[in-house]
Amino acid sequence: MSYQNYVVAAYLVFAAVLLWDYVAPRIRIRQMLRATRLLAARRAAATPSDTPAGDLPR
Repeated sequence: MSYQNYVVAAYLVFAAVLLWDYVAPRIRIRQMLRATRLLAARRAAATPSDTPAGDLPR
């Protein structure tokens, strides 16, 4: 009886999980950075930037 197929499958699963543990956080960080940039752009577009500082309501 040979355990070669079992050992190869176990190594492949280990490699897949290790790769996912490396890639998944980077995907999430990229999504969060993109969302933050879009939010900053929306806020900048909503704020009138050409208004002089003296004319701002208090």
